[in-house]
Amino acid sequence: MILISACLAGRNVKYSGGHNAVPWLCQWIAHHREQVLLVCPEVMGGLPVPRPPAEIRLTGTKAEDRRVINKAGGDVTAQFRLGAEKVLALVKEHHIFVAILKANSPSCSPQNVYDGTFSGTLIPGLGITASLLKDHGVEVYSEENLTPALLEKMINV
Repeated sequence: MILISACLAGRNVKYSGGHNAVPWLCQWIAHHREQVLLVCPEVMGGLPVPRPPAEIRLTGTKAEDRRVINKAGGDVTAQFRLGAEKVLALVKEHHIFVAILKANSPSCSPQNVYDGTFSGTLIPGLGITASLLKDHGVEVYSEENLTPALLEKMINV
């Protein structure tokens, strides 16, 4: 089974109320429903749709020094961490070892996040959920480094 960000599958869970559907991935999911688990850590953590955009701010050098702040100035770190923990519980329950998560997301990104200034500046870093999953041995990809051939290889392992 593969874990996939619900927004990539066309579910309207994005902060703006929309989605980030990847057409070929949506078609693939339609043909492999029994092998896919769709999640949105932010919604699972209790955040509404729509919601203010959020970014990670570093307040120190340790992982727990990462705070998730929304554009209105609210600290939503607790909701992001709760959603990540709920996703991890599903990963363990379903014995999932591969995840395809939304690039640049403060929850899901496996490689870059926005820098916390809401200026559109990306920096190297992991989203809260991506970091937790990687810490537990899950291979995390984004739609930016995924191909149909790679996805087929993942599902056939």
